[in-house]
Amino acid sequence: MGKLWVIFVASISIILPFLCNSFSPETPTDRRVLVLLDDFAIKSSHSLYFNSLKSRGFDLDFKLADDPKIALQRYGQYLYDALILFCPSIERFGGSIDLAAIINFVDSGHDLIIAADANASDLIREVATECGVEFDEDPSAMVIDHTSYAVSATEGDHTLIAGDDFIKSDVILGSKKIDAPVLFQGIGHSLNPSNSLVLKVLSASPAAYSANPKSKLSTPPSLTGSAISFVSIVQARNNARILITGSLSMFSNRFFRSHVQKAGSPTKHEKSGNEQFLTELSKWVFHERGHLKAVNVKHHKVGETDEPALYRINDDLEYSVEIYEWSGTSWEPYVADDVQVQFYMMSPYVLKTLLNNKKGLYSISFKVPDVYGVFQFKVEYQKLGYTSLSLSKQIPVRPYRHNEYERFIPTAYPYYGAAFSMMAGFFIFSFVHLYSK
Repeated sequence: MGKLWVIFVASISIILPFLCNSFSPETPTDRRVLVLLDDFAIKSSHSLYFNSLKSRGFDLDFKLADDPKIALQRYGQYLYDALILFCPSIERFGGSIDLAAIINFVDSGHDLIIAADANASDLIREVATECGVEFDEDPSAMVIDHTSYAVSATEGDHTLIAGDDFIKSDVILGSKKIDAPVLFQGIGHSLNPSNSLVLKVLSASPAAYSANPKSKLSTPPSLTGSAISFVSIVQARNNARILITGSLSMFSNRFFRSHVQKAGSPTKHEKSGNEQFLTELSKWVFHERGHLKAVNVKHHKVGETDEPALYRINDDLEYSVEIYEWSGTSWEPYVADDVQVQFYMMSPYVLKTLLNNKKGLYSISFKVPDVYGVFQFKVEYQKLGYTSLSLSKQIPVRPYRHNEYERFIPTAYPYYGAAFSMMAGFFIFSFVHLYSK
């Protein structure tokens, strides 16, 4: 019995540090990140990117992708909040990790970064396909661009591309403009047209195409122009976030520090835009930006504070909710003018835009429709780059009771007047007739 207790305590001491740093709805930023590598040399060749994550408080656990001891979860609990795959050539993961384990990891609300290159294995391609993108099927293909290549001392094959066609979203890429082009060298991918959750963050120019740079084109390339994506993101319906790119070199120290001049441009930048681009994008992927929460959902009759068990038709009510955005360190009031509430039964009977006080409180007053039944207050908020909000609260609405109707209906006053006149005339006639005899 004593030995079992020692083993139990030892197990808890091993697992506890993992669980204490886990993802929490109250502090949504991922903290413990598993980084799978093809070679430990990547840890030093890409150290600037890793150091930027560490400086923001992330705990990176580096492992070889074929390590037989690696695992994403233990005793039913996930050990990590996010996964980075910098192992493009891996044919089979070690330990208990496989394609299904990675998909389940994302389905459980965790985040993922995938970086491939020209040596991408079938396994990495399958993971990307499950996430909604398709890498070029030709294993020897790379993206080539004869108009937007990065000028270098050697003319080369124009596979080193200076990309600057960014998604227009401050929440995804930050409010500071990325002036320098981003260097890309690798394989392109296309988006699955049936997956509406995938977005291109960095796109190729209209002149780009995907082909083998070491051979002449014998057939038209399968990927061309702006259909080619260099970097894409996914925000799943459970708000898990994924970044996919076909260039592991994008994250390297060499690309971070490189001078860059785009073909046809007279401007030579002292530093590429890779560091700013990937740092800002990682803030979005790891929920340091664009993560919303809704609290204190309330509704009550106008002039009251308590939430009723039901409403009566034509009651005046007030609905309110507080919405905050995670800044990476604290919750800040979210300010927007496009949050709407529905008063819903089969279809929305009332649709109102909520007014905000610039401090996170959204509210609106409206009249209950003249229809009774079981209604719902619904807020379905989806905005580019932000986690979605789905709020629902059910409330019944009853008709008037028999003794609650108005005694006199204003619109019927003419009829009341006519009836009164007739009755008055009848009594006058009766009175005259009675006393005239």
